[in-house]
Order: sequence, then C-alpha cells, then structure tokens
Amino acid sequence: MTLAGVKIILVEPAGPLNVGSVARVMKNFGLNQLVLVNSQCDPWGTQARQMAVHAQDILDGLVSVETLPAALQGCKRAIATTGVIHDWDAPLESPRTALPWLLEEIGQPAALIFGREDRGLTNQELNYAQRFVHIPTSSSYSSLNLATAVAICCYELSQIQDIEQKSKGGELKENGSSENTSDSEIASIEFMEGYYQQLESLLLKIGYLYPHTAASRMEKFRQLYNRAQLQNREVAMLRGILRQVEWALSSHKNHENL
Repeated sequence: MTLAGVKIILVEPAGPLNVGSVARVMKNFGLNQLVLVNSQCDPWGTQARQMAVHAQDILDGLVSVETLPAALQGCKRAIATTGVIHDWDAPLESPRTALPWLLEEIGQPAALIFGREDRGLTNQELNYAQRFVHIPTSSSYSSLNLATAVAICCYELSQIQDIEQKSKGGELKENGSSENTSDSEIASIEFMEGYYQQLESLLLKIGYLYPHTAASRMEKFRQLYNRAQLQNREVAMLRGILRQVEWALSSHKNHENL
C-alpha cells in the first residue's frame, strides 16, 4: 500500500497550531488523509492555516467525525501511539519496528492514531488498535509535542516506502497470492467491533462477565483477538458460534417454561 492509504487520526486535538503543523508535516512526507475525532479547536481557522503554510489542501480535505470508530471505518490495520508504559500484554514498539506493518496490505486503508495533547489516548481508545507505538525520548524530558510525534512517524513511513520502491525497481510490491477474496482478507475494525459487542452481550447473559468489570475483562479479549489478525471468514465463524449459543440458551429457556 502507498502512503496515500494511511489515515492520520487526531483524537480531540485542542490546538489549531498543532493541527496546522500536522498538516504541514503530512504533506512534507507524502500523506494526505487527516481525520479529526471530536476536535476541540477550529481546524480551518487562521492559526491552523498559518502553521500549515503550503499544506492548505490537507486542511481543506480533512474529515471531522464524532467518534474513533467512525474515523476507523474501512480500516483493516490500526496502530495507536502512546507515551505511557502500560502493564498489559501487548508490547510497545518503536515507530521503525511497527510502522512497516501498516503498508503490508495492498489497497487496504490503515490508520495511525494520536491522542490528546495533554493526556493521550484512553485505554478504551487504545483497544481499537492492533499494535502500539511508543517513541523513545530522554528521561529528563519525555513529553513530545503532538506535531513532532506525527512528524517522526510520517518520516519513518516515508522511509519505509522509499526503501520498498528502490528494492522493487521503483514499483511497489505486488501481492502474488492467488487467494484474494474478501473472505480471506483481514477483518475490518468495524467488523471486529460488531463481534466484540456480540461477545460481551453473550458473556454478560451467561454470567461470565459482570457489568461492573465487563470493560476491563473485554480489554483482554480485544488484545487477544487484535494480536490474532483474524480474517473475515474467521470472524464470521466466531459470530456464528455466538449466535448458535444464543439460540441454544433461548431454546433451553423456552423448554423449561413449557
């Protein structure tokens, strides 16, 4: 996939100067899809445009949505950035290690998610990503400006594509597999979300989950399945199992009431 297929997603950006700066670095490195989630500033105002300089077209073409799932619509792969060292099973990777994965799927949109300037992404928002990037910085001053973090990642993405083009004589790598049906494609993020909602509902119904702890327990399931990179047909199979269990529960209940 080319860089044009990668979405840069900013969650609740508060500073128009940062939004303008992000647009500028995106254009510097050949990316053009900017998506804002519940923006807390005017991304088309004077301040943003002044910082964007010659990247006005990025601002004019940006997409503004209310939720992160809406921003991720159509994406098969998503990487979230975080400045916090989490205590979960998913590893934190450097941009150079993780970002090549975004470009592996030919023709499939992917996303790179950045959090709020002051507190980053919530655990719930991180759950929508399959991999996680942490930019290593000096321990004496570890906080990175949002636009700087975007610039580092955009640079790394551009270098990955340049290397790929040179290794293939100026042409992007083609997928030589004969199996290229929708069933064998990696399941989209919104398709996986439907499965998670169905799974949580069933687990609550049978008493495996409790309402007050469901969110934290579901985080573990999300991390497990996100690492697995399930295909459409595999998710469809899992959802079929859930539907059969729901039918069996309903049938058993109806039999008891006779």
